[in-house]
Amino acid sequence: MMHWQLFDTPSDVAQYACRHILQVAQQTIAEKGEFHLVLAGGNTPQQTYLLLKESQADWQYWHIYYGDERCLPIADPERNHVMASTSWLNHVAIPILQVHAVPVHLGAQQAAFQYSQVIQAVLPFDMVLLGMGEDGHTASLFPNHQCQETLVQAVFNAPKLPPERVTLSAKALSQTTHLLFLVTGENKQSAVSAWKRGDNLPIAKVTTEKESIVLIDQAAMPIMASV
Repeated sequence: MMHWQLFDTPSDVAQYACRHILQVAQQTIAEKGEFHLVLAGGNTPQQTYLLLKESQADWQYWHIYYGDERCLPIADPERNHVMASTSWLNHVAIPILQVHAVPVHLGAQQAAFQYSQVIQAVLPFDMVLLGMGEDGHTASLFPNHQCQETLVQAVFNAPKLPPERVTLSAKALSQTTHLLFLVTGENKQSAVSAWKRGDNLPIAKVTTEKESIVLIDQAAMPIMASV
């Protein structure tokens, strides 16, 4: 069951997301001694990461993964790992061996294979964060691209630059106890409408029978739509 929560601004979305992540992490660590979190790229998640940087948590029990990564040079600011590291991870005490970057320096195909070994060992995740593009894509799962049954897949013809990427599949992203979508901005209205009416969008393929929440701001919510 998908739960939609409406907020006034992207800042409100980020603040709620930060609180919810910290709460789930605390509960999960109390129950099983560790917390496995998949990160999203994009502006709205980045605002959440900046808030997490200023927060207190049992960071030594956190394990970080990425929903997707762009095949770019290791320090390129357009890489999700670089963005998350500079915004948050470099400033807290998560052990470096518990931050699992996608090895895109190996090339998309080999990186996807190696990352699938990492992912397979920890499924199901405790929480997955996802954003949404204006075309309904999430992670690097794009419309009209073939869905694969592998846990991690190489992407060579992404419609957005760079064309070469590595992404967790819908199958992998769906294997989580908590699924949190962050959706903000007026340019998302059309995709949100399509998602709510059940169109065959990539984001609609990521589902879980556990907790599934969409945090959305007023600008992204289509006129006359409801939560």
